[in-house]
This record gives sequence, structure tokens and C-alpha cells, in this order.
Amino acid sequence: MFTGTAVFDLLLPGDSRSLKAKRSYVRPIVAALRRLEVSTAEVGALDRYGRSEIGVAVVAATAAHVGEVLDSCERVIAARPEVELLSVRRRLFGADD
Repeated sequence: MFTGTAVFDLLLPGDSRSLKAKRSYVRPIVAALRRLEVSTAEVGALDRYGRSEIGVAVVAATAAHVGEVLDSCERVIAARPEVELLSVRRRLFGADD
């Protein structure tokens, strides 16, 4: 069994200067990621307007499958024209970790 995590650091558009506006950008991204059957949530920059960190976790039988799923998540976020993907931090954990 392998688990993988990724944290996506996002720059939101300039009009996200309220929590309501920020949520209007983050919520559709989280919903799109959940369609990939991963656990996801906004995990960082909760009190900063214009920025968001979205975390993703996946469990799979092989490390290769974990990598494929995390790659798919990254493509989903990178394809959204309204946000800029600043960085991605990934970790892979095996049964012995």
C-alpha cells in the first residue's frame, strides 16, 4: 500500500479580496479534484486573500498509480485559467515508512 500527498500553492485573481470571493475560486477546484476520487481540502493560507493551498491525498496499491493520480490532479489545477499554480509539494509514503 502506498499513500501520496500533494500541496498546491495557488495565486488567485486580484478580485478575491473577500472570503466569499476566495471561496468562489477554491470550491470548484476542490469539487473537480474530488471527481478524481481523492481526498482534498483547502489546507493553507486560510486567512490570506488572493492565495490558497489545496491539499490532496491518495491511497493506491502501487507507487506508480499514486504518481499517475497526483499527475492528474496537477493537470486539473494547471488547466484552470483563473488561477496560477505557483508550486507543488509532493510526498510518497510506502508501507515501511
